[in-house]
Amino acid sequence: MQRTHRRLGDLLVDSGMITQEHLASTLEQKESSQKLGHALIERGYISEQQLIDALSIQLSIPQVHLANIVIDHQTVNLVDQSFSRQNELICYKKVDNTLFVAMSNPLNFYAIDDLQMMTGFQVKVALALPSEITSTINRLYNEEDSVNEILTSMNSLPVDEGDLTTSEDTPILKIINKCLLSAVEERASDIHIDPHEFSVVVRFRIDGELHTYRTFPREILSVLVTRIKVMSQLDITEKRLPQDGRVKVTIGKDRLDLRVSTLPTLFGERIVLRLLNTKDLLLKIPNVGFTESQQKSFTKMITKPTGLMLITGPTGSGKTSTLYAALNYLNNETQNIITIEDPVEYQIEGINQIQTNAPVGLTFAAGLRAILRQDPNVIMVGEIRDSETAEIAIRASLTGHLVLSTLHTNDVPTTIYRLIDMGVDPFLVAAALTGVVAQRLVRRVCRDCAHSFKPTAIEQGLFEKAGLECPPMLSKGIGCKSCHQTGYLGRTAVHEILELSEETAEMLITHHSFKDIQNLVKDSGGVSMLENGLAKVSEGITTVDELLKIIS
Repeated sequence: MQRTHRRLGDLLVDSGMITQEHLASTLEQKESSQKLGHALIERGYISEQQLIDALSIQLSIPQVHLANIVIDHQTVNLVDQSFSRQNELICYKKVDNTLFVAMSNPLNFYAIDDLQMMTGFQVKVALALPSEITSTINRLYNEEDSVNEILTSMNSLPVDEGDLTTSEDTPILKIINKCLLSAVEERASDIHIDPHEFSVVVRFRIDGELHTYRTFPREILSVLVTRIKVMSQLDITEKRLPQDGRVKVTIGKDRLDLRVSTLPTLFGERIVLRLLNTKDLLLKIPNVGFTESQQKSFTKMITKPTGLMLITGPTGSGKTSTLYAALNYLNNETQNIITIEDPVEYQIEGINQIQTNAPVGLTFAAGLRAILRQDPNVIMVGEIRDSETAEIAIRASLTGHLVLSTLHTNDVPTTIYRLIDMGVDPFLVAAALTGVVAQRLVRRVCRDCAHSFKPTAIEQGLFEKAGLECPPMLSKGIGCKSCHQTGYLGRTAVHEILELSEETAEMLITHHSFKDIQNLVKDSGGVSMLENGLAKVSEGITTVDELLKIIS
């Protein structure tokens, strides 16, 4: 390999992947410790795969897909973990006197020279995705040693299980930390720890789909569960009843809130960890997935001084994220914003947040009554679950407050009818309700492997049914390294928005059967969820297959 010390930025500009302006602005704004490639990916100028493709072509270096090869543990351990992590490399094979190394930046000649000096081998470099290298480091380094150490300790007598679970430097803690690191790198929203008869399976939920991370011996289950319970301050002696807890951890540069849920099953306690990343607090309304007109409607609804604005959808449809985007938008020193949630998922500076506590009587309804005596401008109720909370929220919105909340309903008509069905008078619903946002999450087409195709008869028929023109070509992913061969990478929201006008409010008072409400929403002129989804299909953002999962 010819050691031309060309900088990465110059290579990317020459290949046409970025402009000189993109390079200059990124170099000016990135942190001094942040790698240029990471900064460009973070700003959306390039993808990981585009970065690797450009380097591979420019430098004539082959690519390697680490997930498809068997890596020898002895080869990995030739290099210290901190060195591998710092330089984003992994030693994956050794043949005679040659050490094969996967790197994200093959222009790091200092690291290559250090490798040759440390190992005494000739180094042959291949390119790999940064996320794949990090994931492999997290998965392989000393993990097997940690498992074996646990099993050895448990088989030795006498042994106190507490020594394995309460110490801050134990094999089980290393395993948990590696699981968390890998989950963050894989963009997982949840970690599932499933006990089976002869094994323990750890799975990650990524973009709404579960993927197996790895399998552990059944023998480590009790130590694993006890350690997680200790971390989240749960009762380690109670194994017959479900428990809920939470814990804050720092993984790399990320600060995570973990919501912990345990459930007794036939083969032991099952655990689900929900990962709430505090960097998601930076979510802004333009990033939620609204169209330009929907964003204007949403912003108009949440900036009204009074009224009730509801965000609806099933569990896992992104309602809370949209609520927090609204709160971030409204949060300033002139506003007194108070929330009551179960649980408080994120802590936002400048906002007063209340955690419900049903055993002592702090329910949504009781908390809402207390909030009204605190002179609030904006009130956020995590969820309207009963008629009492619904009535208090509506009356609060009629007495000079803006109330934001969620309901577990399928669409806009069902939301309005649900409030009436809870016993709230239709004229109160009409007077208080300023708008409803129904939303679902769909997976995004992976842009690294996206390709165009002619729509099928079913896809053409769906466009025709919605009264839209079907484009001549649609887009879908064929599967690649970036998306783990799924064809999808990331998620976006599909919305249906109704902004209640005076006319629709008056009609709601006199016509409030479910069919009347359906016709009312249909005649209001808003874009339905199907139409909004098909627009995203036309733009190549998602696919009809994804849309059919959320719309009957």
